[in-house]
Amino acid sequence: MVDISVIMGSESDRPIANRAISVLEKSKYTYEVMVISAHRNPDELESYISMTDAKVFITIAGLSAALPGVVASRTKRPVVGVPVSAKLGGLDALLSIAQMPPGVPVGSVGIDNGANGAYLALRILDLIDIAKP
Repeated sequence: MVDISVIMGSESDRPIANRAISVLEKSKYTYEVMVISAHRNPDELESYISMTDAKVFITIAGLSAALPGVVASRTKRPVVGVPVSAKLGGLDALLSIAQMPPGVPVGSVGIDNGANGAYLALRILDLIDIAKP
């Protein structure tokens, strides 16, 4: 059982993921890290989302940043999007993550801010823990 799934769209997103991982390593929650592209490996992503027992997803993606929205469209669990500054200073990725259609919410943090992505995921899990009888 894993609490948090960190999904990168590409291995080039690893430096941002490492910022999230450094925060998660200091927490009481378990996590796993995956590299699955929403564009190149849609079937693998679909399978992973349906099979994982993660309670929260941290999704890290640049350019069109489709990964957070695709994950959010396939689960009712919280999704945190971390935009990467691959092009246009990361504004393209930030806007892609922030402008999800109704019914497909994605929480977004600042460009390249993997640490805040992890902190947000931890707060979500803390709320779940508080709600337990």
